[in-house]
Amino acid sequence: MPNPLFPFDNRYAQLDGLSVPWQPAKVPAPRWLRFNHALAEDLGLNTSALDSDEGLVVLAGNQVPDGAQPVAQAYAGHQFGGFSPQLGDGRALLLGEIIDPQGQRRDIAFKGSGRTPFSRGGDGKAAVGPVLREYLISEAMHALGIPTTRTLAAIATGETISRERALPGAILTRVAASHIRVGTFQFFAARRDTERLRVLADHAIGRHDPDLLKMAEPGERYLAFLDAVAARQAKLIALWMSVGFIHGVMNTDNMTVSGETIDYGPCAFLEAYDPETVFSSIDSHGRYAFGNQPGIAQWNLTRLAEALLPLIDDDSDLAVIKATQVIERFPDRFSQHWLNLHRAKLGLRADGADDEADRTLANDLLQLMHEHRIDFTLGFRRLSAVLRGQPDDLRTLWGDDTAALGAWLGRWQARVPASGEAATELADRMDATNPVYIPRNHLVENALDSATDAGDLKPFERLLSIVSDPYTERSADALAALPGTPEQTRGYRTFCGT
Repeated sequence: MPNPLFPFDNRYAQLDGLSVPWQPAKVPAPRWLRFNHALAEDLGLNTSALDSDEGLVVLAGNQVPDGAQPVAQAYAGHQFGGFSPQLGDGRALLLGEIIDPQGQRRDIAFKGSGRTPFSRGGDGKAAVGPVLREYLISEAMHALGIPTTRTLAAIATGETISRERALPGAILTRVAASHIRVGTFQFFAARRDTERLRVLADHAIGRHDPDLLKMAEPGERYLAFLDAVAARQAKLIALWMSVGFIHGVMNTDNMTVSGETIDYGPCAFLEAYDPETVFSSIDSHGRYAFGNQPGIAQWNLTRLAEALLPLIDDDSDLAVIKATQVIERFPDRFSQHWLNLHRAKLGLRADGADDEADRTLANDLLQLMHEHRIDFTLGFRRLSAVLRGQPDDLRTLWGDDTAALGAWLGRWQARVPASGEAATELADRMDATNPVYIPRNHLVENALDSATDAGDLKPFERLLSIVSDPYTERSADALAALPGTPEQTRGYRTFCGT
């Protein structure tokens, strides 16, 4: 008997009341857009079997693979601050779970596989552009070392999807540490279903924090779980801030308890530094602006804490006190991660250093970048050129007004020698931290437009290759390191694709 395409070992689908069994919709004319061989190999899958006609049929949803137990997951969520008691997987299906060669449990899920009981009037489909955006940005995030879901495959379905205009349809296969969200807990908390809330929490703990199962007191276990989720999110958001990533729609149903970035809808990257930057067309009030992301993460974690209160302590007042203590640690945790990451970006060692002095140094540079509208990525990347005796590479970003930059560089250069490294070694270390390539917004749009309107995947493949190796500067890719022109960046907006 041949080996199955996926060696499923399903747990979530067997938990009563947490999901609804469902089947993906069949599509008329599937064809490959892209298969992620590297990810398949990391997962220990049979790449030749998956990247085949048989694999195409399965990854298009036309044939459910052996061992799969496809379900649509139930969850609620705060969307732009307003609570929706039922959201759920409206166009997604969890096919099942596998154990990778490192012993980690991974979800294999479809996105764009048709209507489910949670579709809320939507068609349950996805278009080529949003599918390829998620593939591209999630692979870029992975290459940048940021925890993220990833895309195993992108398949064109041969359908026409109705959005603002007719678009070619597609389906994405997403791999995640889990698809358990803050909103998953909110779903059962809103229904006062404490028993299923406990089942969900125990499953999440066993999956992401198994050591906590050893704790004798259940209430302390759930409090420790909240603490672990908060710790992961503090690090994740600091990583986003260190590369200029804007998620765009940080609703509670888009925050995982695993600490992975999920749901690449209206996401984008900063160019000219401005903490108030918003690209999402649906974020009209700037709730999810770049600089607001740490505060929103804490707000979301507070909603998780509220959901877990019945499990933390039978005394509701005491449960609130305990949970509040966890949530109030978030700013300091985030701040420390942010400082560590920005020290690395500036080439500074932490040993014996003055935290507040280094924080001020980093913030002063960001303030200068804001005032002079300096590209965030290049502003940090070209600092290493100063150490190599090529300060003009950085100064050209400032144009003729370099007096303030010169004063800041004097302070920075007075601090850098404390590391004791040779200048070239320090420059190399900084270059391994500050990317030269990010998914530039104009290049992303060009790649997606070419794939959508002309069926031409070459710009997508080229950009994917570039952002998959973001720290190595290549002369052939020099243009891909540059921000868009004013015409390309003025009024730029991103869209959810739903």
